[in-house]
Amino acid sequence: MRRAGTTAPSLYRDLACGATLYGVDQDRRAQWLRGVLDLCVLTMLSRGESYGYQLSQALEAAGLGPIQGGTLYPVLLRLQRSGLVTAHWRDGTSGPARKYYQLSTVGRHTLREATVEWNAFAAGVDGILREVPAR
Repeated sequence: MRRAGTTAPSLYRDLACGATLYGVDQDRRAQWLRGVLDLCVLTMLSRGESYGYQLSQALEAAGLGPIQGGTLYPVLLRLQRSGLVTAHWRDGTSGPARKYYQLSTVGRHTLREATVEWNAFAAGVDGILREVPAR
């Protein structure tokens, strides 16, 4: 059943009986995100520095759906601690200071390697899923 006050993203499908597979699809989406969010964040940062909210908006606009701060900020902290991302605070022009993240040299190199690996993996998955009949 759809939770009150929420709209179902396009990934969710309404069943003939009117129920929505909210929990199942939400769990599946969460599993997919765990597998690709680091790579997607690194890719977004390869375009230029950004702050957390801006990143979450860009990821949603790219089709990943809403990314909550409780999901994104631990990823950014982990990437920063591993040396793939650097961060600095900048005063806001119309609000509080923001923490900006940017890709480090090591992060750029890691992104290139991980992209090659991901493309090979995704091609394998795509090949398998192409076997699923349309109807």
